[in-house]
Amino acid sequence: MAKQHVTAVINGEETEFLCETQQTMLDVLRDVIGLTGSKEGCASGDCGACSVIVDGRLVCSCLMLGVEAEGKAITTIEGVADGETLHPVQQKFLEHAALQCGFCTPGLIVAAKALLDENPNPTETEARYWLAGNLCRCTGYDKVIRAVMDAAAVMRGEAAR
Repeated sequence: MAKQHVTAVINGEETEFLCETQQTMLDVLRDVIGLTGSKEGCASGDCGACSVIVDGRLVCSCLMLGVEAEGKAITTIEGVADGETLHPVQQKFLEHAALQCGFCTPGLIVAAKALLDENPNPTETEARYWLAGNLCRCTGYDKVIRAVMDAAAVMRGEAAR
């Protein structure tokens, strides 16, 4: 089967790649482009480990085909920081020790960023609801929520709690 040529903006850079028509965006990111931060946890859209932002929407990259990226803007965990400067969500995850084994962390950070891009002042309930699609077997989620709420305060220019 012939591979398809796709052009997308990935983490702010125009990127071209070839992929099979049935290849998932997660496989393209990891195996074709070499961005291995997004993880495959379930391959069915249930765990959130492969979360990316596509044209401003949170997407499980295991459920998206690589060919669907044509003309889209995609942000992966590798594109969240600004060079060496961590995004407030990343910084607060560190400060709150909101990670353990780290497998789910990229998806949680991308999902939290997507939440704060859409709603810079979420309630704790809204944050919990938004992140409900990201499963973690190591944490109790409380530190994750504290990190997200503090990052939101920092991004709004308020002092973090």
